[in-house]
Amino acid sequence: MIKNKPINTLEILNLRQVDFPPTHFDYITLPMKFNLEESLAKWISKNLKKRFFVGKNLCLDKKNSRLIQLTVGFEDSKEMSYFMLACPHLKYN
Repeated sequence: MIKNKPINTLEILNLRQVDFPPTHFDYITLPMKFNLEESLAKWISKNLKKRFFVGKNLCLDKKNSRLIQLTVGFEDSKEMSYFMLACPHLKYN
């Protein structure tokens, strides 16, 4: 049986995942693992509705060595809360 879902105009216009981190988004940083960037983007696209950002970020740790982290941002803070609670990819970080 096929379920009828409401049409998301951002999805149709391919505007849900933004290419740059806007200042008004809420962000979290995660340690970079294997293909985590692609897996998170797919999970967010499938389970959430509004705009989001997923990208790599270069940081320094306490010993001033370079560290690549993953930055994930959401336009809606409710979606960020749901992501933190429900995403199965975050269990292993």
